[in-house]
Amino acid sequence: MRRIWARLRRHRNGGSSSGPDGSADAAENRYRVETQAELLNETLQLANYSAVTHVAVVLAIAYMFWDSASRVYLAGLTGIVSLIVAATLYTTWYYRNIFRDAVTEAAVRSGFWISKGLALALGLAWATMPALLIAPSGSGHRMVAVATTAGLISDAYVVGPIFSVSVLLAAPIVIGGFIGLYGCEAPFGAYVSVLLGVYGLFVCFSLRRMSLLSYQRIRHRVVVQDQGETINLLLKDFEAGSSDWLWETDRDGRLRHVPQHMAATLGRDPSDLQALSLEELLREHALSESEDEVGAVLSAMAARIPFQDQAVRLAAPGGACWWSLNGKPAHDRQGNFAGYRGVGSDTTLSRDAQARIAFLASHDTLTGLPNRTAFQDAVQAVCQDAQGAQAETALLCLDLDGFKAVNDSRGHAMGDQLLRCVAQRLTALTGPHGRVFRLGGDEFALLHRTGSEEDARRLAESIVTELRRPYLVGDAHLEISASIGLAYAPRDAQDPASLLSRADLALYSAKADGKCCGRSFDTSLEVRALRQRQLDADMRIALEAGELTLHYQPLVDIRRGRVVGLEALLRWHKPGQGWVSPAEIIPISEATGFIVEIGRWALRRACMDALAWPGLSVAVNISSIHVRMPGFHDEVAAVLRETGLAAERLEIEITESVLLDRETGVLETLKRLRALGVRIALDDFGTGYSSLSYLTEFPFNKVKVDRSFVRDLQDRPEKIAIVEAITTMARALAMEVTVEGVETPQQLTVLRLKCCDIAQGYLYSPAGPAAEIADLVRGLDEGLASATSDVILQAAE
Repeated sequence: MRRIWARLRRHRNGGSSSGPDGSADAAENRYRVETQAELLNETLQLANYSAVTHVAVVLAIAYMFWDSASRVYLAGLTGIVSLIVAATLYTTWYYRNIFRDAVTEAAVRSGFWISKGLALALGLAWATMPALLIAPSGSGHRMVAVATTAGLISDAYVVGPIFSVSVLLAAPIVIGGFIGLYGCEAPFGAYVSVLLGVYGLFVCFSLRRMSLLSYQRIRHRVVVQDQGETINLLLKDFEAGSSDWLWETDRDGRLRHVPQHMAATLGRDPSDLQALSLEELLREHALSESEDEVGAVLSAMAARIPFQDQAVRLAAPGGACWWSLNGKPAHDRQGNFAGYRGVGSDTTLSRDAQARIAFLASHDTLTGLPNRTAFQDAVQAVCQDAQGAQAETALLCLDLDGFKAVNDSRGHAMGDQLLRCVAQRLTALTGPHGRVFRLGGDEFALLHRTGSEEDARRLAESIVTELRRPYLVGDAHLEISASIGLAYAPRDAQDPASLLSRADLALYSAKADGKCCGRSFDTSLEVRALRQRQLDADMRIALEAGELTLHYQPLVDIRRGRVVGLEALLRWHKPGQGWVSPAEIIPISEATGFIVEIGRWALRRACMDALAWPGLSVAVNISSIHVRMPGFHDEVAAVLRETGLAAERLEIEITESVLLDRETGVLETLKRLRALGVRIALDDFGTGYSSLSYLTEFPFNKVKVDRSFVRDLQDRPEKIAIVEAITTMARALAMEVTVEGVETPQQLTVLRLKCCDIAQGYLYSPAGPAAEIADLVRGLDEGLASATSDVILQAAE
């Protein structure tokens, strides 16, 4: 029904798309013109009856005053009044014909002016009668003249719908009466003049009131008529072009009006439904699951109460259809029940759309699996039901290993197809006792009701095995794996947040153990996570409190036998606990982003400390997160400027992960640092994602061989070959080679033979605090000089 009134408003506004003010003004102007036309028409129709009266009155006056007044005047008055009456009759006929075809504003305006002119002419003609006949007449004729004057003034009520016309008719007659009474003897003339004035004012005010009421009455009629025509038009258009329809029943419930649309939704002909009652129609087509809705409609009709937006599902040839019914009881003029009237709508399409929207709200559009929202609801239900359940429910959080590489190298379209394949395999493996969810990206989750922990582990193993099998997507042969974390309800957790958190901890454990495996939650994981959170909080406090320090390990030139630089290494002595390993705190700070604050502090501290060691460089490890930040170059430049350290004495060590995404911004930052004079070293070369293309894209000053290649170096020919290859390649690219983790003279001898440049490790010294570095370097240089001399003498012998 709301749609009907929306169309009605548009129709009233002339279908214009202009603003509401313009549409309202147009409608108001149309109503004004039509109202004035009706006023004019009503006035002219009454003027026909008034014209006959005026002719009769003028003839009577001429007859009665023929012997006592000027016959020329009486003949002239009769002729003029008759002429004006004839003009009035013609005007009535003329405008009746014009308004029969169309009502225009110009025609209404001209009609008003003509009516005013005729009224004024008639008023002026009659004004001569009291002015010329009252004073000279005897008492009898004078009474007739006064009475006729009063009657002529009251004739203004006949043309009362138009106030200006009434005034133009009555005012001259009143003035003529005053003129005639002025010539009468006192006190008759004065008394009657007062009465005439009072009478004239009464007529004026009452005419004003009557004309206003007439205008309102006629305008209301015009508006109602216009709205009635609009509603009839819209109702016809509504039934012809809308999915809604109007329905009506008689007092016995039988359909009196069956629209085509109503019958078409059920695949029926309107004539077939004409003799049916609405109850018979609904029960004939009602589906078993919608009997309650049908019953609600019929109960309301039996109680003769209104109902609104009542949805019923009915059987139709093309499948089930939905109706939305509104209805209210109708009564005749005597108040007797006459049946029901209402509006029906075919809401099948909107219902299907709502169902689709509801599906999309709880399902992933790519794989068709339930999404994170559905997963949260399912976990909530599992935790509520698990309290009294005999069997546990296992939550498996799954993360794809290697998917990002496929997505980046093959494109998102290929990645999407791969995710669909993964979803299909997971669904096939889960079976009837579980549900698969896609949480987003390459993350999936499974809820599996299991009789034992072993069943869930076997499922996790089968998933890992199945997802490792190659995928043939188009012409591409793809391989990925999966890591899985398991937690059980209610054993591990009895609320959704805790259950998901513990499954995530198990997943992190699986990834830490090398990926492509499944791990179950145990309390040690939570203890470790709690410690990590505590360390993160304490580390922030420690940086503010000055508990974090830098220790420095010497970098020794193997050939010259002297210390050439120092590497800054983070140390934390936690009060009450002792030294905390950097291998524990650095991953935590990288995961939280706090590593950036640590890097800024370490860079400034190292540059300030290096001022005490002239001639020695200082190397600072910077996280990949920090290097990728847009303002990193400006930070380094500011630190050098504020501390006064020469740029050539600062060495920034980065890992290969900085260059994994091949971001042009990172390369540009490194090049700007090189241009500033800062040395750039590639740390841990030979591990992780090493690629020779890094060395060609950016000319590093130094590569650092990871300590894993130095361990057992003298006993592992393959490691010696790797070190030799790295050294040969670096020399070809004009880069220095630094070897980490040198602990024995035998390792040093091999490295010297393979022409490595710089070594660092416990063979020379562990890292020490800044206060001890000057003495440490001095002692090392003296010892190295002596050792070099011995080597030279042995070579000479």
